[in-house]
Order: sequence, then structure tokens, then C-alpha cells
Amino acid sequence: MLDIAKDIQSLTAFRRRSGDFMKQLKRSKRPLVLTVKGKAAAVVQDAEAYQRLLDSAAGSDAPEGIRQGLEDAKKGRMRPVRKFFDDFEARHGVPR
Repeated sequence: MLDIAKDIQSLTAFRRRSGDFMKQLKRSKRPLVLTVKGKAAAVVQDAEAYQRLLDSAAGSDAPEGIRQGLEDAKKGRMRPVRKFFDDFEARHGVPR
């Protein structure tokens, strides 16, 4: 949840006190919205929080991936797993 009093700052303030803001990001795990001329211009967050966001986004794509896989199967766009592994191993030089 965004705390308007703490999580929205000007880019100028961030440049002047970047160390303080980095500590805040690490501690709070909340993103920081940076503004230019009063308008949101960028969002900064610590690496750990960003990784959690990526992991969450990847998980939400699972149902779509399953849907696409089922559609491919219906349309005959598939191959036996052994053929896939043979092709993969040959392309990437993976020894057996």
C-alpha cells in the first residue's frame, strides 16, 4: 500500500538524499514514486521487492500459458517430448 506522505517524492529530493531513500526502500519494501514538476515520472523500489513483483507476475501468466498450450494441442501444434529433447540437446550442445 502506498503512503502518500512518504512514498511520493520529487526527483530533486531523491537526488539530494538518495542514501536516505534507499534505506527507506529497503526497510519499507514499498515503491517510491518520483515526481518531476508535480507529476509522476518514475517508480523506484528495492531489488528484493522488484524480484517478488516479477515472481508474482510470472505466476499470474500460468493460466494463460496453459490456455495457449491447450489451444496448440487442439490445432496439432505439438511434438513428442523425446523429439523436443533431441532437438534441444542438439541445438544447445547438451551431451547425453
